[in-house]
Amino acid sequence: MAPANHARFVSHLTPARAARVTPMTKWEYVTVPLLVHATKQILDTWGQDGWELVQVVPGPNPEQLVAYLKREKE
Repeated sequence: MAPANHARFVSHLTPARAARVTPMTKWEYVTVPLLVHATKQILDTWGQDGWELVQVVPGPNPEQLVAYLKREKE
């Protein structure tokens, strides 16, 4: 039943509507160790290069965090 519904949806995608569909954004990711005493400086430096912070998680020791960052692939 699902394939029939899918085919019906695809058949309604006119050329004009297809032209408006935007391609999916492609991202690249990086993990960065953060030192508690220099977190802002480290994140500002990566931010200047176009990286966006996604998440910060605890690192291997209490004085360290790990940041996950992403930016759009060129």
